[in-house]
Amino acid sequence: MSHGRSRQTLTFSMLAAAVVFGVVLAGGLDLTPVGMAAPQPAESGAAPERGTIPLTGQLPSFADLAERALPAVVSIDAQTIGRAEGRGGSGAPSSPFDFFFGPQNPRRQPGESPREFRSDSGGSGFVISADGYVITNNHVIDGATKVRVRLDGRLYDAEVKGTDPATDLALLKIEASEPLDFLPLGDSDSLRVGDYVMAIGNPLLLDHTVTVGVVSAKGRSIGLTADASFENFIQTDAAINRGNSGGPLVNLRGEVVGIATAMNWGAENIGFAVPVSTLKAILPQLREKGRVSRGYLGVNIQNLDFDRAQAFGLADTAGALVTEVTPDSPAEKAGLRHGDVIVEVDGRRVESTRDLIDYVAAQAPGEKVRLAILREGDRSNREVLLGERSAANAEAEEPEDDAGSGIEWLGLEYQEITPGLRQNHGLPADLEGIVIRQVAPSSPLYDEGVVPGDLISEVNGTPVGDARAFEQAVGAAPSGSYLRLYVRRFDPRGRGDGLGFFAIVRVP
Repeated sequence: MSHGRSRQTLTFSMLAAAVVFGVVLAGGLDLTPVGMAAPQPAESGAAPERGTIPLTGQLPSFADLAERALPAVVSIDAQTIGRAEGRGGSGAPSSPFDFFFGPQNPRRQPGESPREFRSDSGGSGFVISADGYVITNNHVIDGATKVRVRLDGRLYDAEVKGTDPATDLALLKIEASEPLDFLPLGDSDSLRVGDYVMAIGNPLLLDHTVTVGVVSAKGRSIGLTADASFENFIQTDAAINRGNSGGPLVNLRGEVVGIATAMNWGAENIGFAVPVSTLKAILPQLREKGRVSRGYLGVNIQNLDFDRAQAFGLADTAGALVTEVTPDSPAEKAGLRHGDVIVEVDGRRVESTRDLIDYVAAQAPGEKVRLAILREGDRSNREVLLGERSAANAEAEEPEDDAGSGIEWLGLEYQEITPGLRQNHGLPADLEGIVIRQVAPSSPLYDEGVVPGDLISEVNGTPVGDARAFEQAVGAAPSGSYLRLYVRRFDPRGRGDGLGFFAIVRVP
C-alpha cells in the first residue's frame, strides 16, 4: 500500500515538472499567446486625412460615414393615376360601403367615362444641393402623375426638372423653408476594384438602410436600358434591393460615386450603379433643358481583341472597330464604312469604344468632330457633322382631369343627407353635413384615409349642413392655406357612436 502511494507521488511530481518546463520553454521561444493591446493613439502630427473614415484596429468603422450621409438621403413616392374599364356583371361589393348606395359601377354604360385607378411605387434618392435638387433613377418616377419626396419626416411635392432614360437618371426639385443637407459628388473614374463603398436607400420600404461592400467591377454593360451603348455600370457587392433604386453609393470620403440602379435576382450581392461621372456630364442639361441632347454618329462599334487586331493588321488593340454604318447617318455621309477602325477623335486617342461614345455623346448636335481612321492599313481623317440621337422614349400625353362634383381639385363625389339615407343607415338625427360617395385616387383626401360613406360635418371649425355651405367654405379658403375637414365615420350596422377624425389638405 505504501509502495503504491509512493509511485503515485513520483508520477505526479514528474508531470508537474514537465508542465513547468514546457511553460518556461514556450516563454523563451515567444510562443505564449500575447494579449491584444488597445490601439495606440495617433501622434499629434499624423492626423487622418479630412473626409476619410478612421481605422479602428484593422477594420474601418462606417458609423461616422453613415451619420454624415443619412440626412441627405430621401425616399421617393411616385403616384400614377390611370383609367380602367368599369366592372361588368354583379358580384361582391368592392368596398364595405357599396351597400350604402348600391354598387357604384355595376356595368359600364355607353358613353360613361372609365373609372380611375391608382398605382403607388417608390424608391430612393439623395439631395445634391442646399436649395433642394434631388437625384433619383428615371425608372422610379417614369410615368408618375405625382412625385413626392420624403425627407426628415416631411413630405414635399417634387417637380420633375429633367429625365434621361438613356442613363436612367432623373432630377427633381423640392422647395424647403431652410437649406438642406446634401451629398457632394465625387470622382467615379478614380475608383478601383476593391475600394470600399456604402449604399444607402429604402429597400422594401425600410427607410435609411445602410449596406457596405466593395467595388466588384467597373464598366459593366447588362442590357438594362434601351440603348446599351451608354451603360457603364459600377458593379458592387454592397446589397442593393428593390427600393434602393436611385439611392447613393458613397466612398469613404462621403462623396457620391454612383447611383444604385439594379440588382441581379439570380445571384447574391451583385448590384449595379450608374457612375457619378455620367450624372455630372448630363446634370447641366437636366437643369437647363429638362432633357439631354447628344451628338450622333450613326455607327455600331466594338472593342478590338488580339485576334481581331491581327486580322485587321493592327499593331495593338487600341481603337473602335466599326461593324455597321446606319444608312443616311452622319457617319455614312462622311464616308465611313464597316471595317474602319477609329483611333482618334478630335486629336484624342481612342483606346476603346467607351472613349468614343463618351466623347461624341458629350458634343452638341450640329457640332463637327474630326475622326482619324485606319482602313486596310492606311490612315485618313474624316470630318463628321453630328446629328442628334433620338430620345429613348416619346413624351406621354398628360392625362385629362376627371371632373369632380362641385370642387374639382378635391376629387370628390358627395351628396347631402336625405331622410331616407339617415333612416337607412342609422345616422344621428342632429348630424348635418355631406356624405362622400366617391374619392378619386388623385384626391388629396385619398392619402388622408377618407373613404366612401364618410361624412364631412365641418370645414375649418365651421359646420357645413349641406353641399352649398361645404362648397362656399372650401372656396373661401385662400390658395396655399390648409383646410381642416372634420370627418365622421359610422358603422353601417348602426353600432357605436361613430369615429371622428380630421383630414388636412392644402388648397392649391
